[in-house]
Amino acid sequence: MENEELAEYIKKYDEKFNHTLGYRMMTDRINRDENKHYNDKQVYKIMHILGIRSIVRPKRKSCTVRKNNNTAKNNLKREFNASKPNEKWVTDVTEFKYGKHNEKKLYLSLILDLYDRFPIGYEISEHNDNTLVFNTLKKAMEANPQAQPLFYNDGGYQDTSPTFI
Repeated sequence: MENEELAEYIKKYDEKFNHTLGYRMMTDRINRDENKHYNDKQVYKIMHILGIRSIVRPKRKSCTVRKNNNTAKNNLKREFNASKPNEKWVTDVTEFKYGKHNEKKLYLSLILDLYDRFPIGYEISEHNDNTLVFNTLKKAMEANPQAQPLFYNDGGYQDTSPTFI
């Protein structure tokens, strides 16, 4: 009788959580929500009999691939204050999702002057590529033609491409 009751709970929670719970999480949820004291092994055995398995999601790979031969030396050394304009610039690319189901993406590439934290160049694009970063740098240099700043980036793939270095 106890196993039949447990089987009903397992079916209910499997459906409720879209088949994503493994036996450990299933046990924790049932015990907490239903005020029961089932054992992991007992839940595992019933799930196995019912043919219920969790869906294992693959691990996401990191977007940033670091290549030692393409990484510039970190000259900024966490000194994020500048004593004069155009002394230190920092840059990064940010992804924004939009649309009814966040299915569309926009990318903002921005360069800040660390003296006053004011943006000196930016570019928006639907593609996160080298062109986005180059156009941002071009705009910043056109706005400040005499500038020769210490330029720092996070080492993303655009920033470590052979063309950029």
